[in-house]
Amino acid sequence: MNKSRTVGSKWVKTKVLLQNKELRKFVPETRIYNQSNLFQMLNKYKMVYVKPINGSFGQGVIRVKKNHKYTFQSGKTARSFETFQGLFTALNKAKLKKSYLVQQGIHLLTYQKRIFDTRIMVQKTPHKKWEATGYIGRVAHPRKIVTNFHNSGKPLPLEVLLGSYINGQKKKEYIHRLRNLGYRIAKHYHKSYPGFKEIGVDIGIDKTLKPWVLEVNTAPDPFIFNQLKDKKMFFKVLRYARENGRFIRVKRK
Repeated sequence: MNKSRTVGSKWVKTKVLLQNKELRKFVPETRIYNQSNLFQMLNKYKMVYVKPINGSFGQGVIRVKKNHKYTFQSGKTARSFETFQGLFTALNKAKLKKSYLVQQGIHLLTYQKRIFDTRIMVQKTPHKKWEATGYIGRVAHPRKIVTNFHNSGKPLPLEVLLGSYINGQKKKEYIHRLRNLGYRIAKHYHKSYPGFKEIGVDIGIDKTLKPWVLEVNTAPDPFIFNQLKDKKMFFKVLRYARENGRFIRVKRK
């Protein structure tokens, strides 16, 4: 059994989630990227994301669509093609020289016409219990397809982003359910990787308010929470991260 505290492969992390029949329903269909899988997934979903198996900060992620034409967008640049073969040839040149996955595209909720998702932080407490310690919304740059803070995304309170979809007590209950989903994922991951003390779960929300687990990060950045005006969540997340052996202050002699 691997006791490592980090797992880089999105494919391995997806397969861990799929082992749990309760969590499986929140996982978008994901396959290894090749011509056949891309063709089948595009026909089935009309929109997919092509992602490096090992990668971070949204780098190398490409959105592919099939309407009356085939299109893909990487960064701020979109290109269109008359044929699938034309798309596939150009896509192979545009993507990073890495192994990739193709993932079912989720039509995410938007805020001021920009897509957003949410990061749920789950950490071991000083009492060695799992706790969902932080949650934050991440809004994509107006011309980009990824929400990552390190890729021009803007962190904002999730309450603000959900405001035009759900309000009052229902919003509180909904955020509680998202945090609980993160907690359940941490508990499940711990069975395969008992060395883990923290995970960051990236959850996309579709137009029906169904949550989808887009990715599980095994070395999540606590400093995104410092972008919130209210620092209470950030201080707790950072304190727990230090308790768990990360970001230890070096004492000067």
